[in-house]
Amino acid sequence: MPSRKNVQNTHIGDQLRQLHGALLDILSVMNQPQRDEALIKEAGIPLDRALFPLLVVVERFGPIGIVELADRVGRDYTTVSRQVARLESLDLVERQGSAADRRVREALVTSKGKAMTMLVDAARERIGRSVFATWDTNEIDELVRLMRKFADAVSQPIGS
Repeated sequence: MPSRKNVQNTHIGDQLRQLHGALLDILSVMNQPQRDEALIKEAGIPLDRALFPLLVVVERFGPIGIVELADRVGRDYTTVSRQVARLESLDLVERQGSAADRRVREALVTSKGKAMTMLVDAARERIGRSVFATWDTNEIDELVRLMRKFADAVSQPIGS
């Protein structure tokens, strides 16, 4: 008789492969430039597509150091630094020294930048409502709960 542990390991392995496939599908869609363009258009904001994710991340996680920002968006530090300078010239973010380490420059959203991300949030909600139109409330609640649990778990250092 096969051990129950081997059956569970096989099941978990299969589930992890399916989860990984689903995540790749989601990331592939989320990384499509036309998705950002559609969201920018839906929000009615005049912002270059390359700057859009930076503004959103600064608003959500700011004040944020340029190196951490670059890591979060998967771009080179020097590129992100130039792009943040562009956001600053548009009065959407400002830079300041870090309270913890004055050598670190942090970006934070301005009131103009916050107004723009609020338009993005409203557009994202309109689009999201159409995505979840056929889902019942319990399914959405469960997805949100499990996604938060998953995000918190994968945010832990490996081996913790």
